[in-house]
Amino acid sequence: MKKVKKFVPYRRKLEGKTNYRKRLKLLVSAAPRFVVRKTNKHLIVQIVTYAPDGDVVVTTTNSAELKKFGWKYSTSNLPAAYLTGLLAAKKTTAKKISHAIVDLGLQVPLKGSRLYSAVKGAQDGGLDIPASEEVFPSEDRIRGKHIATYAATATQFKTKPVDIEKTFDDVKKKIIGK
Repeated sequence: MKKVKKFVPYRRKLEGKTNYRKRLKLLVSAAPRFVVRKTNKHLIVQIVTYAPDGDVVVTTTNSAELKKFGWKYSTSNLPAAYLTGLLAAKKTTAKKISHAIVDLGLQVPLKGSRLYSAVKGAQDGGLDIPASEEVFPSEDRIRGKHIATYAATATQFKTKPVDIEKTFDDVKKKIIGK
């Protein structure tokens, strides 16, 4: 008697790693995907294109790269997400890609979150990404004003981020190249 191998289709779906319906809709568009993933300490932004043998990562940007531009604060907050998106757009436009669509994966898309801050940064950096203006955080939150206001009274910061807005502007100018 022959042993029959059990084949479980859609293993990644069972593991909760891939939503195949959403992925199919993204792939049918044939546009590069602006993939945003967040960790506890960093934000990772990739431009990914489809290939039959597997997805091809065109560019990758990690928020830890902001340290090279003089960013001395957390790499997981809203201003860092915006700057990471801006840096990703700069790298992507250098590779002759001018448009993309947002791929947030299984993450919950909350209005005003780090995810949309990165998308706003990419739009401001020159990438054509379709997104509604109402999902983006306010300009004050993108620049870190809420962090500076809180830090003025809090005691747990090693480095007081009271000048985070000035640092944000300086890093943004360095990334843009002005």
